[in-house]
Amino acid sequence: MQLEFFDVPSPCVGICQSDDKGQCLGCFRTREERQNWINLASTEKQKVIKRCIQRKKRKDGKIKVKEIEQNVENPQPSLLDPPSKNKLSTSKDMDFGDFEL
Repeated sequence: MQLEFFDVPSPCVGICQSDDKGQCLGCFRTREERQNWINLASTEKQKVIKRCIQRKKRKDGKIKVKEIEQNVENPQPSLLDPPSKNKLSTSKDMDFGDFEL
């Protein structure tokens, strides 16, 4: 058992608005977790913070998926895709005289 000398600080970052699930947009605590924070034991506060971190990761993952869906027009090729068969331009107008060997 580890002795705890200090109380667990609130994860509040001052952005006190709720999303459609009732979670705070700033700290990702639920309404119940915000209201009962003062009455929670230190171990319970640490569990709440861990859940908030998980919620933030899930939300960040959803944002990345949406960003990927928006960039479908010009997708970056994946290293796992088979190589494309694009041919290099063989134009005779190319001047390589400036390159040193």
